[in-house]
Amino acid sequence: MKFVTKQIHAYLDYPVAFALIALPFLLGIGESNPIALQLSVITGCAALVLTLLTDHQFGVIKVISYKLHLIVDFLVAVVFLIAPFIFSFEGMDAIYYWINGAAVLFVVSMHKPEPAL
Repeated sequence: MKFVTKQIHAYLDYPVAFALIALPFLLGIGESNPIALQLSVITGCAALVLTLLTDHQFGVIKVISYKLHLIVDFLVAVVFLIAPFIFSFEGMDAIYYWINGAAVLFVVSMHKPEPAL
């Protein structure tokens, strides 16, 4: 049963972007590899820009379709799931990426299509 509507997704976007920027510092991410810290902060900044530009209720300059936004979210989830293997993240660094990747993949997979008009 898919339950994540466009509106719910819009409410999640800004907190997730800010969490990707702030949490690595609070959790000490980057101990096994500094890229773990940098990747999250850069992704958080990119997510913030993506959200500002997405055509949904909290987008400011609505030039990116919601469908493209979902595709980007899916690709980020995949990158986060494989990043620990590519960059040899260990411990909390790896767990952080696996949890975030799985969470984003879950949200995208639970997307409820909007009814056709």
